[in-house]
Amino acid sequence: MALIIIKGIIFIFITGPGIMGNIFVFITYMCIFFQGTEKKSIHLILMHLAFANTILLFFKGIPKTIATFGLISFLNDGVCKTVVYLERVARGLTVCTTSFLTVVQAITIIPRAPEWAKLKSRSKWHIFCFFLFFWIFNSLLSMNLLYYIQSISSINSSQDSDNNRYCYFIPESQKVTRIFLILMGIRDALCQCLTGWASVYMVFLLHKHHKHVLYLQNSKVLYRTPPEIRAAQSVLLLMLCFLFFYWTDCIFSLYFNSSFDNNFIELNILEILNLGYASLSPFVLIHRHG
Repeated sequence: MALIIIKGIIFIFITGPGIMGNIFVFITYMCIFFQGTEKKSIHLILMHLAFANTILLFFKGIPKTIATFGLISFLNDGVCKTVVYLERVARGLTVCTTSFLTVVQAITIIPRAPEWAKLKSRSKWHIFCFFLFFWIFNSLLSMNLLYYIQSISSINSSQDSDNNRYCYFIPESQKVTRIFLILMGIRDALCQCLTGWASVYMVFLLHKHHKHVLYLQNSKVLYRTPPEIRAAQSVLLLMLCFLFFYWTDCIFSLYFNSSFDNNFIELNILEILNLGYASLSPFVLIHRHG
């Protein structure tokens, strides 16, 4: 009983501040974008990331918190399908948007050149096309959940009740499972490659900028860090946060799937890791930009 109460409190402290932080970030960047004199693509992407994080926390964190306190059968089949489906879509949106954020920020700090200047000037109007593609792709990638998810209240399974699950995944054919797992793996691998390339490139440019700053300081020249450089530093910090939770989640998932005696604590660690990035990322931005 004590472990259940502790788990519920942990989910409350992860979900509640995470949702409020993402809403604050969304509203702040929306005001900056629509009221500011210069509209930047990065503001739109951060708004979309905060929106995706809010959906993930709302449709995963809140149901998990309610189910932890014993209200297992509070969802019917239709609502359960919707909750799990939107949770999976939001997770995919978070992965794609975070990778997209890194690539766009890397392009933003590229040294000035005519072809890159033209791309930068048009990029903010193409952002919405990428958002639409992310939504359509991740929505289609999660379609199988609408057919294989059922409310826990419609079955008799004491095991699922002990795990505080609110939805039940009906076993599907191995062929369908492999197809969706391969597509999800390709999506994550592509996003990880783009994120890695953009991050390495930004680290290289920031290193050159650091040496330039040291030279100016030795020359006793007053120098202020450009906003693009500060934004790149913030995005890199956000990437470290994303990579930490993503790969820790992957490692724990592989370990738990290969273990036949998953206990209560191990399963809850995995659930907390699933929400870690969505909850922590807005506070990284708030800390960096005040």
